[in-house]
Amino acid sequence: MTKKILLPLLLVLGFVFGGCGNEPKDDGKIKIVTSFYPIYIDAINVAGNIPGVEVVNLTAPQTGCLHDYQLTTENLKTLENADIFIINGLGMENFIDKVTAERKDLKIIDASKGIDPIEENGEVNPHVWMSVTYSMAQVKNIISGLCEIDPDNAEHYRKNGLEYVNSLTTLRDDMHMTLDILPNKDIVTFHEAFPYFAKEFKLNIVGVIEHEPGTEPTPQELAETIEKVNSLPVKVIFTEPQYSPKAAETVATETGADIYTLDPIVTGDAVPENADAYLNTMLQNMMTLLKALN
Repeated sequence: MTKKILLPLLLVLGFVFGGCGNEPKDDGKIKIVTSFYPIYIDAINVAGNIPGVEVVNLTAPQTGCLHDYQLTTENLKTLENADIFIINGLGMENFIDKVTAERKDLKIIDASKGIDPIEENGEVNPHVWMSVTYSMAQVKNIISGLCEIDPDNAEHYRKNGLEYVNSLTTLRDDMHMTLDILPNKDIVTFHEAFPYFAKEFKLNIVGVIEHEPGTEPTPQELAETIEKVNSLPVKVIFTEPQYSPKAAETVATETGADIYTLDPIVTGDAVPENADAYLNTMLQNMMTLLKALN
């Protein structure tokens, strides 16, 4: 190969593969990446309006919970220039080892640090944000982590975070006033997203339709759920907007149960305008339970 051909080829290869490295940012911004929607909502409330700080979400609006999620090329490009990666933790992000292997210098904030998790069949349930109390703890972990990593903006993080924690405290109080006096506490949920919610508001989950979201229940599991629903004084089933209600509709047909929707707040557009999405959706969940169980 002649030198005339070799030099352009090397330049092209350098252009193609150069983007795979960790190129330093030159925009002067602190780039915060969040793993999925509920963590984005927390982060945007703490850091979203601070000059020089950018908050973006890693996964697509329709991703939902990160069960068995595989990182895409676009995800890796998003993380390439990130300064801080905020995760839910407790095993929700099963890809985290790949991220840390690729970006050893990336600062990671585990929003569930110090939270006492619920274990089911030997496995940790990571859906802690569905407890308003634990959601507040996650916000406080994010505030603490951001203040430590970016002390120049610590005052802003604390101010914003305190305002959001106050809003969450009001939400929790309102929900307790409404849900604590419900005459019926037994519920059948769609998948394992609601144990923390149920523990917070003293509800009793007597059945779960799909233990693995997106996986149809076996005939035996379906029969057991039908039996449990038939034993309830108020026959209601709660589906989730992120998943097909087909199995729940089968149970409803066999039992005469009514179907309602509870939203685990895992999908939505990750834009600053949706900063109140957690507050609004939890209030909607409260009104749904009030209608279904009263």
